[in-house]
Amino acid sequence: MLASFVTADDTGLRKLNTGDEGRGWEAVGRLDIDGTGFCTGALIEEDLVLTAAHCLFDPTTGAQIDETEIEFRAGWRNGRASAYRWVGDAVVHPDYDYAAAAHEGRVRNDVALLKLVQPIRTTEVRPFATDMRPRDGERVGVVSYAHNRADVPSLQEMCRVMARQHGVLVMSCDVDFGSSGAPVFSFLDGEPRIVSVVSAKAEANGTPVSLGTALESPLQVLRVEMASRSRFQSSAERNATGAKFVKP
Repeated sequence: MLASFVTADDTGLRKLNTGDEGRGWEAVGRLDIDGTGFCTGALIEEDLVLTAAHCLFDPTTGAQIDETEIEFRAGWRNGRASAYRWVGDAVVHPDYDYAAAAHEGRVRNDVALLKLVQPIRTTEVRPFATDMRPRDGERVGVVSYAHNRADVPSLQEMCRVMARQHGVLVMSCDVDFGSSGAPVFSFLDGEPRIVSVVSAKAEANGTPVSLGTALESPLQVLRVEMASRSRFQSSAERNATGAKFVKP
């Protein structure tokens, strides 16, 4: 796969301008990052948001951003969200290297899991299920925000998986700046399930494409790491509030 970064047009995108149009997609939201930028993320559990790892790094300094400065705005549309939650913890895939050159290894591991300070428990915002990587030629869709449509999510349902190479999905989906971290959905059995996360826009053989991780294996790694951190924090909290030792 030979890819160079280019700008993609907005063809094939349908803006979800109204509540009726956006119904069922409220668990996709905008991640406002330290007041300086934004990405797209999606709720996969009541307190877990999936996004791209590179969204958590400062593009100027290369340093990882303090995750507590990130706010998830579920279903953000025209200045309002279905739910607002701050991020309390974040796990980046251990093999992701923000400083590495753009290549398939960087895209393959470009995924992160964010834990919200408080879970979102509403009938309106329902977490999405995840699924195994799609087959070549399978229809997929993306719900995302972008720099020129930051206040309304857009849906593209009719893109395809063009290739799978070394843990990277090459797709015909239309993405732009701000679409980073956007969930890629399969529609088997009529139910949208997240099968990838948008990492980059690129060009393959002169055709604009989007690149994303084959989600299944990287997500398992992130879940184990997040669960481990949660257990450690719970243990630390118990110890901090336990017996007090004094000199005899």
